[in-house]
This record gives sequence, C-alpha cells and structure tokens, in this order.
Amino acid sequence: MTVTTTGLSAALQSLGRVLDARRRPGVSTGQWRWRVRQEMAAVRDALVAETGSGADGWTAAREGSVLRERNSLLARIGTLGSQVLEHPDPGVVHVELQRLLVDVGHHAQRLSDLAYDEVELELGGSE
Repeated sequence: MTVTTTGLSAALQSLGRVLDARRRPGVSTGQWRWRVRQEMAAVRDALVAETGSGADGWTAAREGSVLRERNSLLARIGTLGSQVLEHPDPGVVHVELQRLLVDVGHHAQRLSDLAYDEVELELGGSE
C-alpha cells in the first residue's frame, strides 16, 4: 500500500486546529464553516492519494480491508461536506467532525502498521 502518512497526518492536524477554532472569540460561524470545508478537502485529497500495492501474500487481505475503510471514510467526508455549510447547528456538525478526525487517525495508524508489515515481510522479519 502506497501512502504518504505524513500528508495525511498534516491534513488531520490542520483540520483539528480549525475544529478547535470554533470556540475562539472573533471567529464567525461562517468563517469557521468555510475553513473546515477547506481542511476537509485536504484530508479527502490525502485519502484519495492512497493506492494499493497489489501485493500478494498475507498482507493482501489487510490491504483490501484498509482500502474499504478508506472508501467508507471518503463517503463520510462527502456527506459531512454539505452539512458543514448547511446544518443549522454547527455544534452537531462539530461533534461528527471530531468523530471523523478520530476515525481517520485510526485509519492512518492501520496504514502505518500495514506498511511496516510489508517491509518486514520483504526483509525476512525477525526469524
């Protein structure tokens, strides 16, 4: 699986900072919504950049699972994208975005674990 977890991590950190800005004085709801949409696009782009390695072997099933998870996260981002701008209660959207942030973070960890296991397999592991 080819992915730049650095890009995904940076996008997640940026989205987290913007989500936290909702509570700061001087940030209007409209500004906050627009910045969240921009940062969600960066997370989406980082997820879309993931590609499978097409590896055979014991990591192939895990890679398929990670790709399905990625597709599910992309669908959630698509659904939340319109809600960010249109939902009457930004607090409700904020909670859903916080959940998304955690779930994408877990996804990034699974990607790192998979990449590590693929390298370990190529090098022969600890045998």
